[in-house]
Amino acid sequence: MKIGLLSDTHGWLDSKILDFFKDCDEVWHCGDIGDLAVTDRLAANFNLRAVCGNIDGGEIRTMFAPTLIFDCEGVKTVMTHIGGYPGKYAPGIRTQLYNRPPHLFICGHSHILKVQFDPKLGLLHINPGAAGIMGWHKVRTLVRFTVEGQAFKDLEVIEIPRTESSSGIL
Repeated sequence: MKIGLLSDTHGWLDSKILDFFKDCDEVWHCGDIGDLAVTDRLAANFNLRAVCGNIDGGEIRTMFAPTLIFDCEGVKTVMTHIGGYPGKYAPGIRTQLYNRPPHLFICGHSHILKVQFDPKLGLLHINPGAAGIMGWHKVRTLVRFTVEGQAFKDLEVIEIPRTESSSGIL
C-alpha cells in the first residue's frame, strides 16, 4: 500500500501536494489541519486518515481524534500530532508507546522532517515536517512510502520552497 504523509498544513493545501500523492492508496494527515477545506479536498481525492492538532478548532476536533491506532497491511500504526521522537517522546503518548509499541509511529507538530528507527521499541518513527506555509520552516516537506507486509519501502521526500507561489486553500 502506497502512503502519502503530511502534517501542519495550517489551512494550506495546493496542487503540488495533490500531484505528489496522486499514486497513493491512502493519505495520512498528522494534525494541525487548520481548515476542513483541507481534509475535504484530500478526502475527495484519496482515502484519508487524519488526527487533529493543537491549532485545530472545535469542528475539526469533532471530526478527527487526537490519536489514531490502526492496522495497515499488518503494520500496527499509531498516529498523533504531538509525539516527540525516539528517546524524547511527548508525555501524552510516551506510556502508550512503551506499553504497546507499534511498528510505525507517526506525528507532526515540530515542522521538522524526521525519519528515525527506535531500536529500543523496535519501531519506525516518521514526522513529515510541515506542508503548509505558516510557521518558522523555510521548506515545506511531504513524505511518500510503501508498506508491504511488515516492510517499509521506497520512502521519498519532496521539498517545496515555502515562498514558492501557487494557489491553495488558505
